[in-house]
Amino acid sequence: MATPKRPLSPFMIGPYYRPQLTSMMSIAHRGTGVVLALGSLVLVAWLVAAAGNAQTFDAFNGVMGSMVGKLALFVFSACLVYHFLNGIRHLFWDAGRGYDLPNAYASGYAVLALSVVLTAVLWWFALGGLA
Repeated sequence: MATPKRPLSPFMIGPYYRPQLTSMMSIAHRGTGVVLALGSLVLVAWLVAAAGNAQTFDAFNGVMGSMVGKLALFVFSACLVYHFLNGIRHLFWDAGRGYDLPNAYASGYAVLALSVVLTAVLWWFALGGLA
């Protein structure tokens, strides 16, 4: 009796399983965690530059104030907001709440919407909102 060729795990998104909101958000949560870990190295570099002389600190601020630096800071802040909000969602799941499919999708869409809104508000303030 031959065994059918079938996937061993639902991790195989693509040819066997279609992407779903919950699976894509789980993958994004892991990805944003990696970005935050790498971004923490930039934070350490900023602290080292601040502890150094004024020229080093000014050079670092020049890099982070450039268009590429601001883009990196934007991506970092968006990842931070998303990871934080999705982490709260996971804490509710750990407590056994909101784990049913309708609530899982509703909280997923809420996390996505709030991530966009809160990142926009954060950058509005950072770029001089209410000044």
